[in-house]
Amino acid sequence: MDKFMIIGERIHCISPVIRKAIEEKDLEPIFHRAKEQIDAGAHYLDVNIGPAERNGEEVMTWMVQSIQQKFNNIPLALDTVNRKAIEAGLKVYNSENGKAIINSADAGPRIEMIDLAGEYGCMVIGLCAKEGIPRDNDERMAYCTEMLERALGAGMEPTDVLFDPLMLVIKGMQEKQQEVLEAIKMMSDMGLKTTGGLSNISNGAPKHIRPILDAVWCAMAMQNGLSSAIINPCDVRLMETIKSADIIKNNTLYADSYLEL
Repeated sequence: MDKFMIIGERIHCISPVIRKAIEEKDLEPIFHRAKEQIDAGAHYLDVNIGPAERNGEEVMTWMVQSIQQKFNNIPLALDTVNRKAIEAGLKVYNSENGKAIINSADAGPRIEMIDLAGEYGCMVIGLCAKEGIPRDNDERMAYCTEMLERALGAGMEPTDVLFDPLMLVIKGMQEKQQEVLEAIKMMSDMGLKTTGGLSNISNGAPKHIRPILDAVWCAMAMQNGLSSAIINPCDVRLMETIKSADIIKNNTLYADSYLEL
């Protein structure tokens, strides 16, 4: 069994600190966020530059090269809706320690990102959606199948697509949670890899509750086969939960020091 893959979410242009750093070409805050996530156990770093319509290619090239050169070619997820910026990042990406991940494709207008992943030999996150939130799991699985067929046609392995069933906010969509967990199991039973933005599920909840909801939901999803997630690896409760679930699922060998590894 493979260990749960942790994609660190904290290099994100929605953060005023990161947005300012990108605007001013100041690497120090970006490196700080990268280091703390790597030290906390992240396997990948998500690099989100937003729409980046004006200078996306330049920004993504700069971010990819700078972070990988500083941190021994840490694997990255390149996160923007700007296709040209994604491609610019892929052109300079060093895959020595792991394939790049494109974040993301869907079964609608962004399905062509799967072709780009095939062209560059990287992975891609496939959102099981076309327009808005899927109605039910029949729709999710139809989109999943559509993207899988596209990936196979592009010469990719099925495991190069990380299928995202869309993790929905508990506060307001509580009745949908079991359905999403069931979708993860359905995809996992097909031998597919799954992922998603875990912090979505606790959006809007009080600050002291969010880590609890995230950790418990993640443990339940891992039991259903969730193989990775985009998370804040600096959330100690969540990381302890993931490491413990990996032990119980026999993904890692138990040692008394497993929380320190």
